[in-house]
Amino acid sequence: MNRTANIRRTTTETDIDITLNLDGSGTAKLEYPIGFMKHMLNTFAKHGLFDITARASGDLEVDQHHLIEDTGIVLGQCFARALDSKLGVKRCGNCLFPMDETLARAAVDVSGRAFLVFNAGLSGVPLVSGAFSFQTDTIEDFWRAFTASAGVTLHLDIVRGRSDHHKIEALFKAAARALRDAVEVDGRARNAIPSTKGILDALDRPAVMV
Repeated sequence: MNRTANIRRTTTETDIDITLNLDGSGTAKLEYPIGFMKHMLNTFAKHGLFDITARASGDLEVDQHHLIEDTGIVLGQCFARALDSKLGVKRCGNCLFPMDETLARAAVDVSGRAFLVFNAGLSGVPLVSGAFSFQTDTIEDFWRAFTASAGVTLHLDIVRGRSDHHKIEALFKAAARALRDAVEVDGRARNAIPSTKGILDALDRPAVMV
C-alpha cells in the first residue's frame, strides 16, 4: 500500500510544496523560512513517524499568518490524499503528552468530518529569538486549516502549562502521535472501512473552532 502524496499550492501570497509519506521513519527535509514553525513541523514528523519534505515561501513582509495557514491547508490535503478511502486504518487516536510543566492532550478521528476544538491558553505574546519573532496566534490558524483540508475531527487541549513554547510544542507532539495511531493499518481489519456506513468521505463544510 503506497500511502504518499505530493501537493503544490501557489497563490499570490504563498508557494508551498509538500510531500508526505504516512508510513515513514520521521524524516523531515524542510526549506521553511519561519524558524519556530520549521521546528514544529520537524517535531510533527518525528513523533508521527511521517516523512515530510516541504519547500515554502510567502509574503512575510505582511505577516506570518498567510504562510502558516496555507501550510496547514497543504499538509491537510496531503493527509486526505494519502489516506484515500481510509481502507484498513484504525481511524481514531489519542495522546497525553507531558513536556516539563505542560500537559497536552490530543484526540483525532479521521472521520471525513472537519471539526476543530482548540483550547491552548496561549498568551498571544510573540516568541522572540534574536532578531526573529513568532506569532503564536497563527498556531490555531494552522490547525484550523489542517482539519478542514484533511477532513478530520481534532481536539487539542492544554491541561496545564506555563510556557507558550512548551504548550505549542507539546500539542504538536500529541497531535502527531494521535494521528500516527489513527492512520495506522489495523492488522485485524486491513480490508475494511472502519465505519458502519461503509464509507468515510469528506463533508464539504469548514472546520469549527470552539
